This record gives sequence, C-alpha cells and structure tokens, in this order.
Amino acid sequence: MKLHIRSGLTWFILLIALIAAVWVVISITRHNDGQPAMQRLSIGSHAPDFEGVNTNGEKIRLADYRGKVVVINFWASWCGPCVNEMPLINGVFQDHSDDVVTLFVNAGESKGTIMEFLTAQQFEFPVLIDAAGKITGAYFVTGLPVTYILNKDGAISQAIIGEIENKQQLDHAIKNAGED
Repeated sequence: MKLHIRSGLTWFILLIALIAAVWVVISITRHNDGQPAMQRLSIGSHAPDFEGVNTNGEKIRLADYRGKVVVINFWASWCGPCVNEMPLINGVFQDHSDDVVTLFVNAGESKGTIMEFLTAQQFEFPVLIDAAGKITGAYFVTGLPVTYILNKDGAISQAIIGEIENKQQLDHAIKNAGED
C-alpha cells in the first residue's frame, strides 16, 4: 500500500514539474500576441519609455535622457552573474558620467533589499526600483542580467543577454551607440 502511494505521489510531482517547465518555456518564448519576445525589442527599434523612482527618491523618466547614450542594466541581488558584472558597470557609470546615462533597474526586489545589497557591496549609484515588474515587463526581460544600450535617439543599439564579459565589450557597445 505504501509503495502504491509513493508511486502515485512521485507521478503527481513529475506531472506538476512538467507542467511548470512547459509554462516557463511558453512564457519565455511568447508574449500575449503570440510573437516571440525577442522580436519585440529588436536592434534599431525604439526603446519603450518608462517612469520609475530610484533609491534616492528621484522620479526617473527615460525620455528625459534623449540626446545621450543610455545603458539600462536589469539585475537582482540574488543573481550571481548580475553581482559579478556590477563593478564593471559601476566603473563605466563613473568613467562616462558626463556623456552616458546608466540606469540600474532592479527586477522585483524591495527598496530595503536593494539598499542592504548596495551597502554591503559598497556601491553608491542610484537604482530604479521595479518591484512590480512594469519596466522589466516592458522590456520583455525573462532572465538576468540583461543590458540594453540605447543610442541618442532612444533606439536600441545593442542588447547584451547574460553577464557582460569585460569592460571592452561594454565600452565598444557604448561607442557604437554614440555613432548610431
């Protein structure tokens, strides 16, 4: 009798895991209108505008940065690759502060969690709080980290999916966006 119950429970758990896996795959590859998500934000397309509040309490609106190259980095404190690339992006933020706007968008965490992380890592840059997922949703972010580089007209010049490999990769993307 115990063997029969365990066997049934095992099959039930496997069925739930299979349903969850199928749901994740569909969610990642499709948006509401049935188009593949990555086709929605292609290189050269206009980046979706957004508003948000950063950790300093300032209201940030993407459209306010037209005329400048913009780096938008989506991250979370629990994401290992995000944490690995943050010193590199912070360096670019400091090196290019006069001519490049860097927007760090935290995906889904509270202001308290973000502030604890920034303090522990000794980062002083402001972070956009996207606890409700409105900004990450507008950019179809389904995994972290993701970095978009926008040209001065607000069009997507490059998308880096995953961890940025080195400073040269990001510097090159910024340079290309400035020339678009």
